[in-house]
Amino acid sequence: MRLTIVGLGLIGGSVLLGARAMQKAGQGISRLVGIDANPATCRLASDWCDAVYANLAEMDSAQPFEQASEQDFDCVLIATPVRQYESIAGQCKHFVPESATITDVGSTKACLFDAFVKACGAQPPNLVGGHPIAGSEQSGFGAAAANLFEGKLVVVVPGEASAQEHITRVRQLWQALGARLVELPTIMHDQLLAYTSHLPHLLSFALVHYLGRQRDNDDMFRFAAGGFRDFTRIAASDPVMWRDVTMSNPGPIVAAITGMMDELEGLKNLIANRDAAAIHELFARAKAVRDYFSRSHHSSRQSGAPMDIVSRPCQSLEGVINIPGDKSISHRAVMLGALAEGTSQISNLLEGEDNLATVQAFRDMGVEIEGPEDGQLRIKGVGLRGLHEPAHPLYMGNSGTAMRLMCGLLAGQTFTSRLTGDDSLSQRPMQRVIAPLRQMGAQIRSENDNCAPLRIEQSTGLKGIEYQLPMASAQVKSCLLLAGLYAEGITRVSEPAPTRDHTERMLSALGVEVSRNGNVVSLTPPTRLKARNWVVPGDISSAAFFLVAGSIIPDSDILLPRVGVNPTRNGVLTILERMGADISFVREEMVGEEPVADIRVRTAPLKGVEIDAELIALAIDEFPILCIAAACAQGETRVRGAAELRVKESDRITAMVQGLQALGVQAREMEDGAVITGGPISGGEVDSHTDHRIAMAFAIAGCLADSPVRIKSCENIATSFPGFIDLANALGMRMEAVAQA
Repeated sequence: MRLTIVGLGLIGGSVLLGARAMQKAGQGISRLVGIDANPATCRLASDWCDAVYANLAEMDSAQPFEQASEQDFDCVLIATPVRQYESIAGQCKHFVPESATITDVGSTKACLFDAFVKACGAQPPNLVGGHPIAGSEQSGFGAAAANLFEGKLVVVVPGEASAQEHITRVRQLWQALGARLVELPTIMHDQLLAYTSHLPHLLSFALVHYLGRQRDNDDMFRFAAGGFRDFTRIAASDPVMWRDVTMSNPGPIVAAITGMMDELEGLKNLIANRDAAAIHELFARAKAVRDYFSRSHHSSRQSGAPMDIVSRPCQSLEGVINIPGDKSISHRAVMLGALAEGTSQISNLLEGEDNLATVQAFRDMGVEIEGPEDGQLRIKGVGLRGLHEPAHPLYMGNSGTAMRLMCGLLAGQTFTSRLTGDDSLSQRPMQRVIAPLRQMGAQIRSENDNCAPLRIEQSTGLKGIEYQLPMASAQVKSCLLLAGLYAEGITRVSEPAPTRDHTERMLSALGVEVSRNGNVVSLTPPTRLKARNWVVPGDISSAAFFLVAGSIIPDSDILLPRVGVNPTRNGVLTILERMGADISFVREEMVGEEPVADIRVRTAPLKGVEIDAELIALAIDEFPILCIAAACAQGETRVRGAAELRVKESDRITAMVQGLQALGVQAREMEDGAVITGGPISGGEVDSHTDHRIAMAFAIAGCLADSPVRIKSCENIATSFPGFIDLANALGMRMEAVAQA
């Protein structure tokens, strides 16, 4: 790539330093050119560039653009204040060839496309917006940092005319700089940033300006505490840049300020009226939102550098550990608690990032929720018809379960909603729920080739249908049953093989008429759901990692209390027992509608087995760790009927086979499964493909390898199993989270 950066005094300087590091490492940058109107900045940047110019015209006369090949294309990145876009667009029209990709770093996007339309007469196909959510209040080339974008979010904003090859090039540039990516349309980007970036900066500027005009401002600033310094830090940002931002995005910014003024007016009235209860409720809701944001969006997965795990061989495992709450049941308990009438108390809720995203989604739809705190959550349900239209898209994180179930729940609402997710979730197929929901009368569409984001229009009335699932999927089944709550007539779902039945059990507990006749599940819509309390059992999918570890690591003896052993989820137990595992139930009981047991596992020699489609459907999430069991078993293990695994968080069949091969294990892919021959496991490095279950499976493999195993990109473990490493090490494993090299 021949990269030209226009504007080096702000964030462009960090792009330059990051690209220079890539160039020195031979990582795709063949020529690096800096352009800046400030001679002092050019002098500072000259040591980092192959050439520096004052503008594109000067560059063109000295080193004109040439026709670029696909392998060595030109990319022009605009990093000037946004009000300079019209001038830059005019230069690009005259001096940048159509083959070159043009992108930017501005925090508003409508002004970018408008500037090029004005200069060129139409949106150029080689223009693609980009916005790194990174930086600080400091400015100037001297404040640039080569690693500024590592682990940070970059929003890619294609225009209506942007060609796919140029979108791909922009994505490749930011990924090479270490960023995480998400795509948004122009209008949505500018509206969201008005609230989350522009409004906080303007509030900070306004507060400091207001206090600075007070007669006793010296005393005010002298006694200002840390909170004041933290909040007003961003008022030290570049005034020119923020002046230009406000002038380039006035509509959304004015709307954000108006809404904030209304909020402050309401708070002022509560204080004037001494309404302590209402003030407490407002503060509690705000704290809950902030806690969710802090735990979810500022975790290592969202904002820090990617995390690897190094897993070292260990001697034996012994102890008692409590497995976190079941992820699937936690999602459903929050959803049904919100739709019930009355207050529901949820105990042992999984506080993983995906479940927290579900909690936040219902807060965004007007449901009052307290917690979670130590796994306890209190929901004041609003009834089947009590949800309100959210002010912004509902973010489902990495959870296909949450997104697909929410599609069914939202299909019957009288408002329009939009569902988004992280990069991984945005690549997973949603047509499997879109098609049957449309048959029921839902107005739902994908904005991304049958993947998220999804837009669900307000319902004009759903009708119950009879639907034959083309594949065994509890997510699709549950989606249709939730839509059936709002449908006229009975909804019947026929499944080719049994899948987890948590939705049916929980709906029945709420008084919904749900029945099963063979492989057909039927639901008659209720008039109301009555609130109740839920106790979430330990997640068998999370327990599976320790069941396999206890089986394959010599001299091990582990007890896992109160783990869910639902018959439609216990496929992993059946498979491990067929392989010869020493697994026993110490105590069994019913917790609500779910059977639970204290599970004991001790070391035992495993043997290879055949795992057919019917059994894998009951252990679909456990496939990665079962592959590790197969690698440690004597003989050959064959898994069939697992094609669904190709569209999980990653292609789990390919990811597991490639990882096993990297560790010296004989493994090969089949279209719908894998063949694994047991043998010694070598140390080495494997890629989790940011899939939490792949990451944890190979972390277990490292405990039995002949030398350490490094698993790359493990930050997503927090989506389903926060505290995994701590629990593993408490039993005697030797795992360590490290920054990605």
